[in-house]
Amino acid sequence: MAVAEEAVGLYRALAEARPDAFTRDLALSLNNLANRLSDLGRREEALSAANEAVRLRRALAEARPDAFTPDLAQSLNNVANRLSDLGRREEALSAAQEAVGHYRALAEAGPDAFTPDLALSLNNLATLLSALGRREDALAAVEEPVRLRRVLAEARPSSFMPDLALSLNNLAAMLSDLGRREEALAAADEAVRHYRALAEARPEAFTPNLAVSLNALANTLSDLGRPEEALAAAQEAVRHYGALAEARPDVFKPNFAVSLNMSMARGISPIMAK
Repeated sequence: MAVAEEAVGLYRALAEARPDAFTRDLALSLNNLANRLSDLGRREEALSAANEAVRLRRALAEARPDAFTPDLAQSLNNVANRLSDLGRREEALSAAQEAVGHYRALAEAGPDAFTPDLALSLNNLATLLSALGRREDALAAVEEPVRLRRVLAEARPSSFMPDLALSLNNLAAMLSDLGRREEALAAADEAVRHYRALAEARPEAFTPNLAVSLNALANTLSDLGRPEEALAAAQEAVRHYGALAEARPDVFKPNFAVSLNMSMARGISPIMAK
């Protein structure tokens, strides 16, 4: 936080003296500062920094769209997240929609460079739409990044399989919200398969994601009246969270407790879970 604040101060002075040379750097530093403020729970200050970055990048993009529109789209996503943190979801939605519009145009012109950013932006948009109760719109928004990320993951699985698995988890949740449980199960099951493979290769990075996906799968199976399969998925999630909590109790003990409570509701005793 202190380093980010100092960087903003230095770049602000430089940008005042030479705006053509240093405004872009000031905007980048403001974006970083917004993220650090958000991490500390200082949400209003985070939004202020993110908004300033958007204003600067919007002016740059108006003058040189080819060079600066990607920066503007990134900052708009950041502002959308900061607004969402403050419960200002309609404003967050507007910023997210503008970001998607920019990334869509960029991806049409340069698909290799910007399709991943478009997929990420669509994922954010879907989350905001879901939070606003616009479930059909949210589903349409999340289906597109699943398609995009599936293509990306087929070409470069090591780079994009985690993104595909994340989008599949989101797709499963939104299908479940709409009562389309069989389709939700297919998406949740595929997400678990991908995270299982990722966790086998890099357990320290992806075991938490696998545990989250297993809990989601358990919920979906339970909704479909398949209690034994739900129980098996929940048990596996508890085992993973137990191991994570032993290694890093400050980070994963709350997750372990929640997973254990969910599992006990399905008939797992603490002894069984251990």
